[in-house]
Amino acid sequence: MMDDMTAIFREEVRDLLESLERGLLDLKSRPDDMGLVNQVFRDLHTVKGSGAMFGFTELSAFIHEFETVFDKVRSGHLAVGPDLLRLALAAKDEIPGLVEGEADPEGRRVAILSGLHGLLGGAPVAEAVAEMAPAEAGPTGDGALRLTFRLTGAALALGARPDLVLDELRGLGAVEIAADLADVPPLDRLDVEACAFGWKMVLPASVTAAQVEEVFLFVDADWSLDAVAAETVETVVDVVAVPVPEAAPAAKAASPKAPVERPVAKVEAKVEPKAETKTEAKTEAKSEAGATIRVPAERLDALMDSVGELVIAEARLAQLARDLRDPALIATAEQITRLAGGLRDATMTMRMVPMRSLVGRFRRLVLDLSDKLGKPVEFRVTGEDTELDKTVIEKLADPLVHVLRNALDHGMEMPEARVAAGKSREGLVELVAEHAGAEVLIKVRDDGKGMDPAKLREKAIAKGLILPETQMTEAQIFALIFEPGFSTAEAVTDLSGRGVGMDVVRRTIDALRGTIQIESALGRGTTVTLRLPLTLAIIEGLQIEVAGEQYILPMPNVQEIVELPPEKAEPSRTEDFLDVRGGFVPFLRLRQLFDCAGTPGAGQNVVIVRAGEARVGIVVDRIIGTNQTVIKQMSKLHAGVRALSGATLLGNGSIALILDVGHLVGMSRQQGDAAQAVRQEVLA
Repeated sequence: MMDDMTAIFREEVRDLLESLERGLLDLKSRPDDMGLVNQVFRDLHTVKGSGAMFGFTELSAFIHEFETVFDKVRSGHLAVGPDLLRLALAAKDEIPGLVEGEADPEGRRVAILSGLHGLLGGAPVAEAVAEMAPAEAGPTGDGALRLTFRLTGAALALGARPDLVLDELRGLGAVEIAADLADVPPLDRLDVEACAFGWKMVLPASVTAAQVEEVFLFVDADWSLDAVAAETVETVVDVVAVPVPEAAPAAKAASPKAPVERPVAKVEAKVEPKAETKTEAKTEAKSEAGATIRVPAERLDALMDSVGELVIAEARLAQLARDLRDPALIATAEQITRLAGGLRDATMTMRMVPMRSLVGRFRRLVLDLSDKLGKPVEFRVTGEDTELDKTVIEKLADPLVHVLRNALDHGMEMPEARVAAGKSREGLVELVAEHAGAEVLIKVRDDGKGMDPAKLREKAIAKGLILPETQMTEAQIFALIFEPGFSTAEAVTDLSGRGVGMDVVRRTIDALRGTIQIESALGRGTTVTLRLPLTLAIIEGLQIEVAGEQYILPMPNVQEIVELPPEKAEPSRTEDFLDVRGGFVPFLRLRQLFDCAGTPGAGQNVVIVRAGEARVGIVVDRIIGTNQTVIKQMSKLHAGVRALSGATLLGNGSIALILDVGHLVGMSRQQGDAAQAVRQEVLA
């Protein structure tokens, strides 16, 4: 049971660290935003409290000092600056190691804490901790507050630590802490899982109910916070101070050694309206917490696999119903189709993950590269809530890292060069994500120096990637940066120059059945657009037939279907183009591509598909219709067949291959180049 709870804690810490890093990075551009400061403080406080509850005492002690510094920021005694943010991000990076129990032989954590304390006045760590520890004496006169609390339920059995709660209250300035034994039962009726006594204490008037609420965030307790009238001080004799269990060493270092026994002022006049109690405050939080649950990713994968098999079985049932022409069976098949469709959509929705889960690491990457390269950059993100399938998100991280790194290292000029070119000293890098039908467009834009097509062409010729006489469009020249070994860097550094980064981008995006497009203008910047499918599991497909074999074209790539003109029925070396509403579209003959025997019948169709901004026609014998396509991966033996991206089972039990539209578009371009060479040869 404890192992399960610890696993949940580790998952929560990952989410909290993402929120913490996001808040710290936002503070760079909005250092005066107290909402962000409070968010960072709450994230730290939550990690610290959870860590203490699960026995991560070293983690709790480390974050206590980290948290104290941001408490000074909240109170206005310390301003947010570059040094604070740099040290805070470094401290955040140490938290995963503390969770895993990793040692710190290099002393990074002590150095980080020393740096944070230095921001408070230059005191060494030990002295700073002592200085930041709350004094035992506190206000007992006019304006003070009385706090009473009692742990409820099986608090001790659930791991509640009253000593840690009291330490946090001392951190708020609590004094005159005393235990209330009024409700302690006789020994024979004592419940060892419950906490039998409560506590009373006095807090400064500056303490708010929200601060007290944070203290009781991880324990069930009833508490009340009332005003203390200085004129009606009365000695309490029925409350006895009882020592609590000894705190962890790290917690003791930052807390008073022992409570001071003093007469406590009894409340005669209370402030109205009375502050909310812990029980009341938790009602809304519990309802919100119950709205979501955590499910391991492998369970979602298993559910998706089962839904895929259900979709295949549903297609077979529908086919059987049509073949038998049984009205009852047809009605049942239609009902199963509706239910399977709803289950499919719900399952796919559960697998969708917002881009926000990736953005945090990219913001940190840009910040670190900006400092390392000496290029100040503003990083803007639009469309963080855009969702993709979790499999796509997982595989998208590395390509975007390479694209962003290239934007800063190759694309962005040094500040002096930008000023000389009439630009602002600070560069701009934008990450934009948006839906486009059944696809997602992810764009990385920069306002750097752009790419020179002439220089790219020269370098490609020098590396033997193209021949000097090869005719290429600007888009084709820009696409050369994705070739293995091609790099625009003048020298090899620890960031780039070996020509492998963008090659990785292309291979990964191809594997995701996506496309890449590059637009660039000298002096104005570059835009890299990744066009990706929403999901890799189940897609809407167009079922076609060529020479008796059936294939699937992904519907998101299909634009329209036209008839093949009779004069284009025979293959030509120079004229495999269609005039579609005034635009020339090249087309491929699948019979010719797959070397099929026999001759096609009359009435062939051309399916116009799109990959990026390019269009190509696919000549097929027959259009069968659309269906839900469950994508099955090809075996390793077929890994080199680039024209196919997978396979699926049809309703009649046969197999249909899924065509890779991006690769077909690339083949069309090569065919167009060959046709152009033939035309030049004829004209010569």
